[in-house]
Amino acid sequence: MKPKNIVRTAIASGVFAALVSAYAGFGIGHSDPAHATTAAVSVAVPVMPGPVTNFSGIVDRYGPAVVNISVTGSGHQVALADQSDDGQAPDLSQFFRGFQAPRSAETEPVHALGSGFIINASGLILTNAHVVEGAREVVVKLTDRREFKAKVLGADRLSDVAVLQIDATDLPVVKFGNPSATRVGDPVLAIGSPYGFENTATSGIISAKARSLPDGSYVPFLQTDVALNPGNSGGPLFNLQGEVIGMNSQIYSRTGGYQGLSFAIPIDVASNVERQLATTGKVSRGHLGIAVQELNPALVESFGLKSVHGALVSSVDKKGPAGRAGLQSGDVITRVDDHDVNYSSDLPVQIALMKPGTAAKLAVLRKGQSLSVDVTIGAMNDKQVAMTQEAAPSSGKLGVMVRELAGDAQRQAGVASGVLVEQVSGAAARAGIEPGDVIVAVNGAAVTSGEQLQQMVAKSGKKMALLVQRDDVRIFVPVDLG
Repeated sequence: MKPKNIVRTAIASGVFAALVSAYAGFGIGHSDPAHATTAAVSVAVPVMPGPVTNFSGIVDRYGPAVVNISVTGSGHQVALADQSDDGQAPDLSQFFRGFQAPRSAETEPVHALGSGFIINASGLILTNAHVVEGAREVVVKLTDRREFKAKVLGADRLSDVAVLQIDATDLPVVKFGNPSATRVGDPVLAIGSPYGFENTATSGIISAKARSLPDGSYVPFLQTDVALNPGNSGGPLFNLQGEVIGMNSQIYSRTGGYQGLSFAIPIDVASNVERQLATTGKVSRGHLGIAVQELNPALVESFGLKSVHGALVSSVDKKGPAGRAGLQSGDVITRVDDHDVNYSSDLPVQIALMKPGTAAKLAVLRKGQSLSVDVTIGAMNDKQVAMTQEAAPSSGKLGVMVRELAGDAQRQAGVASGVLVEQVSGAAARAGIEPGDVIVAVNGAAVTSGEQLQQMVAKSGKKMALLVQRDDVRIFVPVDLG
């Protein structure tokens, strides 16, 4: 779920959704002199500042490979780069990606700014897909003031990566690094065009790795505290070796501006998308046909597991690759081939990066037993649909009033069995169960009636795991009956 009042903001300046990052400065701690007693001597211990990281060499060498991107688009898009009527910069809160204002019938061209970086001396450029979305014209400006009209070779909205081509040769290029080799706390540098101020350098550290954001992008974002603003979208993130390890993409913010939480697409993910866009114009992703969720101590106890590592399977498409391979709801996937799955967010990324048709071996925990499941990776498809309708008694200790589903109601809800929650209170309400949810299983056992649910609850200990379907999503919900 999204934190209250925190929204995901784009930082391309102008018409299109923009992605803003943030910088948190390094404070120097100071120690007050110790308070001495009448018999003790007070000694002040000076705190020396740490060494300052110098990025000037990286800026000198690779700054020329960072470009300014100017986009002309249609009038229904909001121009972040424009000034408001009072001459002040407009309120960034209107540039939430995924929360665009309704489209207008206006056709007057508006403009946007973004950043990008040259990856090929013949003019191949990477940027964010949202920077060039809906563009009528894209102009790339180099640091030597040359300008070129760019062709959009392809844009993938799911990963937010786009590939541009300009007609030029012997251009300066960046070099790629290995994002997986970076560590939390490593210094990083961003170069871009915030608010059109070209080749602006800002720095910070890696704040976290493999962040999964609620955007369905299958991207394990690098989180940083680098100060980015509208216009930085699509710019590179460098490590201390001058290697690009990410593409600056988005932030979380209460205001729409920089607040210290920025996110970059790892360059290996971006380059994988680039190769496919440049060669075929489209992107194919691997697909298992399952939904997964994070394990927590309550679910671990409910399932009798020994570790919180792995991805808990909450639902399986029986017609999909995982269903055909025998995967079941309640399984915990801990490994794909040679890659460990420590968090649930690891799995979608690993699978999405695999080529459809690839044979993979999954390490699975099922009711405490270790299994090896062979599966052929499928091609990613759209999600299936689901949702809900007669009454059974309340499951007192759980705190729900439920209605049994049958026939058309089951088909409408997209479930083979389950009970519809009509009213909720007590333990179920505290766990987050809501009216309209369909309880599909308890501790891995299918629920077919309200009476059966009562019996299951009565036999449960202090904790239980409900498999719940809400709209088209299934998730295990740990409930403390204590």
